Amino acid sequence: MAVLKVKFTKTKRDKLAQVLWILNWISVVTGILLFSLGLFLKVEINKRGELMAERDVQYVPNMLIAVGLIACAINFLGGKICYDCVDAAKFLRWKLIMLPYLICTFFFTFCVLVGAVMCYAMLGELQEALELGLTRAMRFYKDTDLPGRCFLKRTVDLLQIEFQCCGNSGYRDWFQIQWVSNRYLDMSQKEVLDRFRSNVEGKYLMDGVPFSCCNVNSPRPCIQHQITNNSAHFNYEHQTEEQNLWMQGCRQALLHHYSSITRSIGLTVLVTWLFELSVLTGVRYLQTSLENVLRQGDPNSESEGWLLERSFIETARTNLNIIKSLGKSNQIDAAAHADPNINAPSTSKAHYGPDDVPPRPGPAASCQ
Repeated sequence: MAVLKVKFTKTKRDKLAQVLWILNWISVVTGILLFSLGLFLKVEINKRGELMAERDVQYVPNMLIAVGLIACAINFLGGKICYDCVDAAKFLRWKLIMLPYLICTFFFTFCVLVGAVMCYAMLGELQEALELGLTRAMRFYKDTDLPGRCFLKRTVDLLQIEFQCCGNSGYRDWFQIQWVSNRYLDMSQKEVLDRFRSNVEGKYLMDGVPFSCCNVNSPRPCIQHQITNNSAHFNYEHQTEEQNLWMQGCRQALLHHYSSITRSIGLTVLVTWLFELSVLTGVRYLQTSLENVLRQGDPNSESEGWLLERSFIETARTNLNIIKSLGKSNQIDAAAHADPNINAPSTSKAHYGPDDVPPRPGPAASCQ
């Protein structure tokens, strides 16, 4: 029994073909949109690539770019097919192509759905890449005179100013690393030497942060050194002075920035998937209804269209049997290539040793 059977008159078939022609051209525009969104996400990730660890987070924008290009090609072909299918006679040109086209479009539509899911799933890997990348960037913050790290300080400062954040998870992360270069430290001062000696790894650690951590909305001048020493500043309590520095960590700020982008893109891709699914459904109805018209022989007659000619269970069982038969034929072909002598007739002659006596021929048969 056919699934979701619908009856179509000649007028309804023509209108369906015209509407699908328009929808396919709209789908070409959505393909360009997917390509643009993937390109935008790729640029946003590369823009702050220095602040991320080497993790494979480019697969999502790359997939969106590929899906967008394929969408343009598939829907352009679908628009041409639907335009010709207004006339049942022209449908004969595309009859053999329609089924492979529908199968390819189905798998493409599934890839669009996978792309929408991946937009939400990439946040976990992005969080790990940001956590490791920001820790590395803060560690090399002071190395302004080393090749490859000359502009890392500028990158971190601009990040903290733009996103109003400080450190990886908070401003206290700067207390655990040496972010001041040795060439700016006076080694003749006892205080500097004591700080080096007090640390096991021989680093100059202090309770201070870079200037980019200062909150521009603070009512008092920024206190970026001796932050935890209340007596070093007038009328100061570091546990309550939350307006002095940015409290949010840069990892959370960047993750929020990228999550808002990926969620918006994921929602757009999901809507695109629903739109593509509706177009695919319409093309399937158009194909089956026109094939039934060709069977009847009258182009003006009514015809039935459906999504599946049999039920879901019967269709799945048929496809499973086809896959099993293909698998068995592949196994037979592989075995034949591995041993070409299988089932081959024996053409070897008998060999006898020196003590063996060959059998004598029997008496000739009588002709009588």
